[in-house]
Amino acid sequence: VQLVESGGGSVRAGGSLRLSCTASGYIVSGSCMAWFRQRPGRGRERVAIMDGRGIIDYANAVKGRFTISKDNFENILYLQMNNLEPADTAMYSCAAVDGRTCTTGFDYWGQGTQVTVSS
Repeated sequence: VQLVESGGGSVRAGGSLRLSCTASGYIVSGSCMAWFRQRPGRGRERVAIMDGRGIIDYANAVKGRFTISKDNFENILYLQMNNLEPADTAMYSCAAVDGRTCTTGFDYWGQGTQVTVSS
């Protein structure tokens, strides 16, 4: 299994980015997947999660600005990030569970893509 993130970069506050997590050896459809981030000097935090039924949850800090979605045909997990803030600066990683539910720990992780938001 390989998860490869892309789409990170540097933007000004208020800008947008779309992150992609391309999966190989893993079926995105019907599986629990999530986006995490690690901000400088902080621990890893979960940003958005989608279980195998399509039920979604977001961290309070990103609700209304970020959208998690899947392209089941292309086998890609996305994170659309709008109205970015400097506090969103972090390394973003995708993670996947070997199953539909999100009740167990994540089995697979990508290497991450850096997002930097300037004021």
